[in-house]
Amino acid sequence: MTRRFSAPYQSEPVSSLASWARNLAVFSVVAVLVSIIIVRFGFLEMKPALATFFGALACAGLSILVGLAGAAAIWQNGSRGMSRILLAFFIDVVMLAYPAYLGLQYRKLPPIHDITTDPIDPPRFEALARLRTGDGTNTAVYAGLYSAEQQRIAYPDIETVELEVPVQRAYEITLQLVTKRKWLVIDERAPQPPRRIGRIEAVARTPIMGFREDVSIRVTPDGEDSRVDIRSSSRYFESDLGSNAARVRKLTDDINNAVDNASLKPAVKKPPLPAKVPPKVVKK
Repeated sequence: MTRRFSAPYQSEPVSSLASWARNLAVFSVVAVLVSIIIVRFGFLEMKPALATFFGALACAGLSILVGLAGAAAIWQNGSRGMSRILLAFFIDVVMLAYPAYLGLQYRKLPPIHDITTDPIDPPRFEALARLRTGDGTNTAVYAGLYSAEQQRIAYPDIETVELEVPVQRAYEITLQLVTKRKWLVIDERAPQPPRRIGRIEAVARTPIMGFREDVSIRVTPDGEDSRVDIRSSSRYFESDLGSNAARVRKLTDDINNAVDNASLKPAVKKPPLPAKVPPKVVKK
């Protein structure tokens, strides 16, 4: 007597744990994108936005645990769904890789958020000071000797930019580079007599989350030459994970390169004027 089936082909059921692992991974992606939009456009305060972000990372971690449990269940009962678990693992790894890197940076770098080329007399936040008075924001006052010492150990190459160009030219080059970066310029004052000190205050954004980091630049005369001092400070968090030092370092290199390239350009020579032919003298 043969066994009869109700259908010509009967497959194993899909593991519910595999489906949950995939759904949690997809949800974590959506939640991260929502948190980035919230921070960049300021729809909510910083704390709720960060809570959304860390909640999304927690969902990615939970997806890994559920996926492991689903893989064990599939191994035991032979149900389907391994492709869903592999997809979930791929999404989770992509989601957690960059936060894991930032976690390593947090352990490696000093817990400072205010970087300057002149720790003794850093450029001040004047127009930007009123933007750093909200709940949870860092103060506009420089942290002092502790931050300066931590910066000296971690970033010894952050120094004043010394240029062999007049102060007005140094200011123009620096302002062009700030504008090229599309930083939001809050205040800019060209060098004016008698002190001839130029100042630029602008707001930069971090690449992914768009956290605001304030920048103050001071251009001062040094005889016939000039000096440029830069200060970059995170508006939130005690540690900047190296973002401000990277910004100051890149701007310093670009200023030096711009001045060097300008000095290497050959001067445009005007074509010589044609020699005047003396008028002919007609003898009578």
